[in-house]
Amino acid sequence: MPGQVVFEHEDLLRCRFAVSPLWETLAAVHTLFEPHRQSFHLPWLRAARLPEQLDLTPIRLLLPRPGYVPDFLTPPPDSPLTSFEDGIARLRTTSPDRVDHELRLSLLAPHRRLPPATTEPLLSDPAATRDTMADLLTSCWNDLVRPHWPRLRSLLDADIALRSRVLALEGLEALMTGLDDRLRWEGDTLNMAGPSAPERLHLGNRGLVLMPSAFIWPELILISEEPWQPTLVYPARGVGDLWTTPGSPPEALAKVMGRTRARILTRLNTPQTTRDLARILDLAPATASSSLTALRDAGLLESWRAGREVFYTRSPLGSALVAECSPL
Repeated sequence: MPGQVVFEHEDLLRCRFAVSPLWETLAAVHTLFEPHRQSFHLPWLRAARLPEQLDLTPIRLLLPRPGYVPDFLTPPPDSPLTSFEDGIARLRTTSPDRVDHELRLSLLAPHRRLPPATTEPLLSDPAATRDTMADLLTSCWNDLVRPHWPRLRSLLDADIALRSRVLALEGLEALMTGLDDRLRWEGDTLNMAGPSAPERLHLGNRGLVLMPSAFIWPELILISEEPWQPTLVYPARGVGDLWTTPGSPPEALAKVMGRTRARILTRLNTPQTTRDLARILDLAPATASSSLTALRDAGLLESWRAGREVFYTRSPLGSALVAECSPL
């Protein structure tokens, strides 16, 4: 039977999106240890470098498979624009009692059968363990994630922009079930398949944070342990293209509209802003902007505004044109 997340009226009004650099950092570390999570991230893995003296054993002990990962490591962000520094500051202020409770849930789970010699150094001083984890995650952020954060943030922002558009045009049910194939909406309940799904979680007017992640694929995770606000972490759309280098557009397409506009149209299989597209394709912002406008005016692109950003993606006509011009 799938897990169930039960909504009340106030919960429907308190659903929100957020991005967490701290979560992405822990998920990136997890990806280092888990081959089944690595297939989309091989270019990143080949480039990943950590200081030789950095010992990630304490973090690895708190990433069991299967098992509970302590939620104090990644407190749900308070706002959509939470920085890594904001997240790590919240981690460092987690009460020792909360840290102790979550460490015991993870380390002393009967199925893990960890010896006291392994668990006691982490359990004997929860505050010190909390600070050690914060220091290790800061090092991992600096070496593994921060150099790539503009690319990662672009992917996550584009996902949120697309989901927000679905919400505006099709409603909450379409939004929720479109996040992942393992989600199904029935009445006031979101059914969730997967090993991390609780049997039945009542949100209790706390709402639900929806958080896309680049490194979580292929998993789907629900953070439900109090006092954290319930948070659903799902794979961001387009993660398969995250580390790809833009290739040459179909030659037939380049002959029709010019190579720059053909490159743009080929790339926009997922939403991008003018700024991000210019960075990805190494174009001057003005060149990207004028080309996007021309392609949109021709009906080959769709655009919408999310906050201060305008996102572009191929229209059905644009996708059909790319497919028609692409060699078999």
